[in-house]
Amino acid sequence: MRFENKIAIVTGAGQGIGEGYAKALAVEGARVAVADLNIEQADRVAKEIEAGGGVALAVKVDVADAASAAAMAKTVKTAWGGIDLLVNNAAIYGGMKTDSLMAVDMDYYYRFMAVNQYGALHCTRACYDSMVERGGGAIVNQSSTAAWMAGGYYSIAKAALNSLTVSLASQLGSQNIRVNAIAPGPTDTAATRSVVPDAYISPLVNSLAIKRLGTPEDHVGALLFLLSEDASWVTGQIFATDGGQIVRT
Repeated sequence: MRFENKIAIVTGAGQGIGEGYAKALAVEGARVAVADLNIEQADRVAKEIEAGGGVALAVKVDVADAASAAAMAKTVKTAWGGIDLLVNNAAIYGGMKTDSLMAVDMDYYYRFMAVNQYGALHCTRACYDSMVERGGGAIVNQSSTAAWMAGGYYSIAKAALNSLTVSLASQLGSQNIRVNAIAPGPTDTAATRSVVPDAYISPLVNSLAIKRLGTPEDHVGALLFLLSEDASWVTGQIFATDGGQIVRT
């Protein structure tokens, strides 16, 4: 029960990896705000957490909108008194367009970046004051191994998120707020299946050191470590959970 009496927000927690994060934090004792643009999915996850004996709250949020992020934080603070942990997982990924940078519709590009690049900053700013009031906190941003690849605007957004992580860690460390990121490799979710054609899956798996797709559960251990006191001197790090996809020396 590493997170007993802790209050956590997980954005994009209505499905996929975010759902796994929210449920894992609840098992470890945290009260978890399941935040998602799709409130029906968020409500389902929150009810499943509560059915398992945890404490959860479904909150609708559009992370691209700073006012919506602020409203999310206010709802959680009103319900439970504050915020200790933030997981910036929300992103446009499943079903996303894969047009080239020369062809992508710019309105779509701006919306994509507002969610995938700016969303983490909106939510961090919304939760920051409460973390300071409570003596500190921990934030994990959801990056991707795409940050180190030539993957168009998805890669651009994740590379920017890595830089944001390092900058926030530097600026917030003196207030006992740690900021790290997890960079998942190819993970077997409905979102990935909607983006990666079936014919690409086998070659992708064969390129990995560990010859299988990841699962949402493969990323949970890294999340729980980075949010916990076990990582009390860890900040500004991008932690790849990718089956050996990326080699950085």
